[in-house]
Order: sequence, then structure tokens, then C-alpha cells
Amino acid sequence: MAAVLRSCSSWARRTAQALAASLSKLQPLVLSLVLILCVSLTACSAGGLLSGNYVEDTTMVTQSLLSTIALPADDPGASEAISQARALINGYMARYRPRPSVNGLSSFTTMQTALNSLASHYTTYSNRPLPDTLRNRVRKELEQAAASASKGA
Repeated sequence: MAAVLRSCSSWARRTAQALAASLSKLQPLVLSLVLILCVSLTACSAGGLLSGNYVEDTTMVTQSLLSTIALPADDPGASEAISQARALINGYMARYRPRPSVNGLSSFTTMQTALNSLASHYTTYSNRPLPDTLRNRVRKELEQAAASASKGA
């Protein structure tokens, strides 16, 4: 019985050593794949689209969102446009909400209201089209925010 236990433990030891050797060979590959994925996702995020200039970013986000909400619900590219819009909304709010010089402006308040409404709908009702009343209200708010931002308000 002792011989059987010794042979089992030596088999387990050899197996564990072989597994550790295999994992140590794969570790650089896995690490490089994770780094490539992180760099790719960072480069594709909405934060890369924003310039840091509040007026330019507000105008760009407004134009992008206006084109997204104008898409018909049966458009084949609608789901991709909506996911890009959500990333753009998140990037815009993350950049400008913490800035006191911007978040006190009426254009930012109006923009924030429109973005919150749109993001809420996309999060809660992702499989439903945008209702006409919400689409019209968001469109008006986005246009008003872009106009106010270009005037410096």
C-alpha cells in the first residue's frame, strides 16, 4: 500500500510540475494578449474622440447623437450606433461633469438633461425604439445645448 501511495504522490508531483511549466510558458502570451486588448479598448473608447475643448466636444456629441436618434428602429446599424452613443455619453459626462468651470453653464445643464434621458432609455429599454415624445424632447435639448455652448453660456 505504501508503494502505491508513493507512486501516486510522485505522479501527482510530476503532473503538478508539468502543469506549472506549461503555465509559465503561457504566461507571457496571456500577458501580452491582455495588454493588447487594454490598449485597443482604450484607443477605441469615446474619450479618444473628445478633444478637451468644451464647445467643440458639445457640438460633436450633439451632432453624433442627433444622427443616432434619427435612425429608424429597423436600421441594421442602429444597435452599433446606440452602443457608440452610450460610450460617447459616458465619455462626455466623465470628462465634463467634474469640471466646475463647465458644469455650472446652462448649456451643460441642458446637455446633461438630454444625455441622462437618452442614456436612461438605452439602458432600461435597450430593445425598444426611442418614443417620439422622448426623441423630440432630446433633439430640442441637444440643439439648445449646442447653440448655448457656442455662445459661451
